[in-house]
Amino acid sequence: QVQLVESGGGLVQPGGSLRLSCAASGFTLDYYAIGWFRQAPGKEREGVSCISSSDGSTSYADSVKGRFTISRDNAKNTVYLQMNSLKPEDTAVYYCAADRVPGIHHDYDYWGQGTQVTVSS
Repeated sequence: QVQLVESGGGLVQPGGSLRLSCAASGFTLDYYAIGWFRQAPGKEREGVSCISSSDGSTSYADSVKGRFTISRDNAKNTVYLQMNSLKPEDTAVYYCAADRVPGIHHDYDYWGQGTQVTVSS
């Protein structure tokens, strides 16, 4: 059974950091691009970052560029999203997803259940 499980969310003060993890089971992440998406209350889901399967190239939404870093550890079948200098507007449910095609502007095949990130003082 294909499954993606996110972890690492929580409550953090503005300026703080969190690292999200996306662990895969039932399939090998090596052959999939992995994307991170987020959805805040009352807003549409937006793509945050992705990492390709082929060469590990990455892309980021303008709103997180320079603050977030995506990485993958194929040996652990896990992808990470390091989030630094967090802002209140980063508050959202964060989802990881897997697809054959990289990018942050299209729907993905497989999705996790999401993890809540709240940035507040």
